[in-house]
Amino acid sequence: MANVINWFEIPVADIQRATKFYSDVMDYEFTQQEMMGFKMAFFPMEGEGIGGSLIQGEGYIPSMTGAVVYLNGGEDLSVYLNRVEAAGGKIVFPKTKISDEIGYMAFFIDSEGNRVAFHSLN
Repeated sequence: MANVINWFEIPVADIQRATKFYSDVMDYEFTQQEMMGFKMAFFPMEGEGIGGSLIQGEGYIPSMTGAVVYLNGGEDLSVYLNRVEAAGGKIVFPKTKISDEIGYMAFFIDSEGNRVAFHSLN
């Protein structure tokens, strides 16, 4: 069965600032590209997983409302969450246990004003 989600885009006002924020928090290297008038920075992806990007351009407005993207928090989301504020974001919902089976989540506001979440099993 195919995944319900194939791709996600996180809107940003400043692609360089947002790329630095996510690089600092998650220790990722982004590939950047301009495509159809949009500036994009691609999250790393292995195999046939779900991909996504940061995107700057007309019609893409950062927001604290609407759908929430849950990023992979790795083995323990605390590692990434502890870097959020130093990188220019704000923790708005601390690491919280959902259940033994599902794991943990936490919400933060990124450098652009988006509400985003981390998820991990530990």
